[in-house]
This record gives sequence, structure tokens and C-alpha cells, in this order.
Amino acid sequence: MITHPTAGELAEALSAFDDAPAGDARTAFLARVADNARATLEREAALGPAAEAEAVARLRGLLGLEGDFDDLNTELCARLCDGRLSPLDPAVLAHLKASVTDQIAIDQPSYSGLAALGASPA
Repeated sequence: MITHPTAGELAEALSAFDDAPAGDARTAFLARVADNARATLEREAALGPAAEAEAVARLRGLLGLEGDFDDLNTELCARLCDGRLSPLDPAVLAHLKASVTDQIAIDQPSYSGLAALGASPA
């Protein structure tokens, strides 16, 4: 569910660190950042497809439409913007909470509030 940068863009950028020589404190810091990004990519590969499939299923039920994630998410945004759907609708809130929880599990699995959202850390 990573949208920007894409997983491919992030992997390409990280490849520059594979051959980077050890060096000063800044290089060591950037290496730690790269390691964290690699871990995020691994979680995205492991958890992302299921999270997206679940989001698509929720969106199809919520919107009464078929389509892929991008098209359904665009339609959800349009309906929220033009008032056809209320942002306080319990079904909308449930979808948004589930989507955010899934994304946090990928991006920040050690986030202390993740358990409060009803998810277990990855």
C-alpha cells in the first residue's frame, strides 16, 4: 500500500547504499535509515497485498462498485468531497480506521498506539 515513493523507487534508491563505503557518522546514520527503509519494504511485500485486497473489498461494499484500489479510492475521495458520503458515516470511519491501521503496521510496527487500534505489531 505504499504509494509514494513506490516500493520500486525506494528499492532503487536503496541500491545506492549497497556499495557505499563505511565512513563518518553521517554515513552511518544514512545506513541506518536505509536499513529501516529495507525493513519497510519487506513488511510491504509481506503485508501490503492482503491489506490492499481487504481495502478493495471494503471499498466495493461501501461504494457498491467494482474496480481496483486506485479507482475505488478515487471514487471514495470524490464522494467525500461532494457530500455523497459523510466522513462521519460509520462505514467510512471503519474503512479509514482499518486502512490506517494496516498502513501503520507496515510503516511503523513498533508504534505504541498500534495495539490500541486493534492490531498486533508485525
